[in-house]
Amino acid sequence: MCGICGKLSYGGVQVDETLLRKMCRSLFYRGPDDEGVFVSSNSKSQNSKVQVGLGHTRLSVIDLSDAGHQPMCNEEKTIWLVCNGEIYNFEEIRTELKEKGHRFRSNTDSEVIIHLYEEEGIDCLKRLNGMFAFCIWDERLQKLWLCRDRLGIKPLVYYWDGETLIFSSEIKGILCDSNVRKEIDWTALDLYLTFNYIPAPKTIFENIRKLEPGYYLLAERKTVVTRKYWDIDTDITHLQGKPDRSSDQIGFYKERLYELMENSVQKRMISDVQLGAFLSGGIDSSIIVGLMARNSERPVKTFSIGYKDMPLFDETKYAREVATFNKTEHYEFKLNYKDILDSFPDVLETLDEPFADSSAVPTYIVSRETKRHVTVALAGDGADELFAGYRMYQGEYMAKYYSVLPRIIKEKIIGPFTNFLPDSRDRKYSEYMRRFKKFTKGMSVSLAERFYGWQEIFPFNTRRQLIKKHLRDKISFQTGQEIISQKLDKFTGDNINRMLYVDVKNSLPGDMLTKVDLMSMRNSLEVRAPFLDHEIVEFAFKMEGEVKLKGLKRKYILIETFKNILPPMLHNRAKWGFEMPIGAWLKNELKFLIDEFLSKDVINKQNIFEYEVIDCMIKKHLSNKVDYSWHLWNLIVFQHWFKRYFQ
Repeated sequence: MCGICGKLSYGGVQVDETLLRKMCRSLFYRGPDDEGVFVSSNSKSQNSKVQVGLGHTRLSVIDLSDAGHQPMCNEEKTIWLVCNGEIYNFEEIRTELKEKGHRFRSNTDSEVIIHLYEEEGIDCLKRLNGMFAFCIWDERLQKLWLCRDRLGIKPLVYYWDGETLIFSSEIKGILCDSNVRKEIDWTALDLYLTFNYIPAPKTIFENIRKLEPGYYLLAERKTVVTRKYWDIDTDITHLQGKPDRSSDQIGFYKERLYELMENSVQKRMISDVQLGAFLSGGIDSSIIVGLMARNSERPVKTFSIGYKDMPLFDETKYAREVATFNKTEHYEFKLNYKDILDSFPDVLETLDEPFADSSAVPTYIVSRETKRHVTVALAGDGADELFAGYRMYQGEYMAKYYSVLPRIIKEKIIGPFTNFLPDSRDRKYSEYMRRFKKFTKGMSVSLAERFYGWQEIFPFNTRRQLIKKHLRDKISFQTGQEIISQKLDKFTGDNINRMLYVDVKNSLPGDMLTKVDLMSMRNSLEVRAPFLDHEIVEFAFKMEGEVKLKGLKRKYILIETFKNILPPMLHNRAKWGFEMPIGAWLKNELKFLIDEFLSKDVINKQNIFEYEVIDCMIKKHLSNKVDYSWHLWNLIVFQHWFKRYFQ
């Protein structure tokens, strides 16, 4: 794992090595083992058409020697590369390239990309199995490529103003260049208030963009274009070996899924440093640990966190059961509000744009503690988005039954009844009531409206009321719903798979993978996600939605496939989620955050939000009338970010 950055200029201004060094230092935690920069020989001439510089910070995982130093090049020094990530099939590709006469100077996976590019050009992307974000500078063709992996596991952001292209693993790298203006994209702010994160290609900054998963960017002749190189195939008729009889399909799915998953885990256990696994006690991480244990000659190191005196959010007993079942070397960390509070500075300082998934804090802590023992950790990310692990998929199943109820019952009985239900995440019964309220309020005529309603944080009317009047004309307030609708329309098939497709394209890279990447790399820890091998993703979408969500049973095919390597107590266990008890803490131990960031003086001076709307939410939350924990946390994170970048 690493940090990458660079600059390309068509304006005749020489790329400054000092700037590249500064950009690298801003990413030092992503690669504390080594640093390198490259400035093209063309850049020494003021008459050169293109000025180019690349920077790299290295976290050594494969080939720990100096031969893995980047930027690296081919023998003629005409093709240069900086890469962040891992290529899991690099050994077989390297063997093939050696047979064709290519000479290698290292045993790294990154060098394979250079020689494969020499053979196949940018089509080499289709051959790579892994997580990656990389830049190739081809001096002969005067072309620069930025490439991001299919699922968006690794980040890549860029700035382009018609003369200058700047890229980096994180926004902070781009902002090292003082010529890049910091201006808020108000539509991005609306998306943040809608989803708790900002989906690609937007960032919170008007002139900085995320390269979308499965895309590459080509800079050539003063032109920058982005192109898609991968997507999920929706045609299930092309599934090789699938039996014609439905009674045989489950057996076929189970056999193939097990084979793909075991192969994926095996590939991700290749490392020249110690590795382990995150173990939450849920189905997904338990499957990963079970497969690792069966493919390891020594006990697997596993790492879990829980909460002191907060049993609703504590899952460590399940993690211990899995650890015992697989005879792992298990480490457990219990958190209280002080542990969270002590971690706030590091977590919030890592964020270059607002990002309000509160589980980023425990993810940061488990990454920090895991790094004390290993450099690489495997995780269960992606399974929920592939195999219907979230409650809203159950909501879609129930929607067909809810929709047949007479309108008068829904509007005159169920609606008023839900308004009086308690709304809090602090206790189990009130959490169930909160979920029921969200389900009924999310009901609508169309799938797009239902799905959007279950995902949005601040509803449409609240967002309009929250934003100051002088900014409302700059925002459509419909962009989030349009994103959901457009992605739903791109995928044909049953509703469950359509929803899953949107989540794989939207919330998975925008929320889950962003969280894990930022918090793990802040601690110089590499996290690998076996479920997100693109072959598994493609296979998962060949399955019908009804084998993923069987009745109300989520992840049915996944549990059935791996039942034998899971402790019995997990077979029917409901998913609770890796959340932080932020609602309870904001009422007590962390209330000072409300006082500091959401006070009347602060909000009015900032002139972005209407204080009266925020004050109403605060009062209702503190009085236990409505759970506004996610909304308040969303605003606190934005305020901290704004103070850091604009005050």
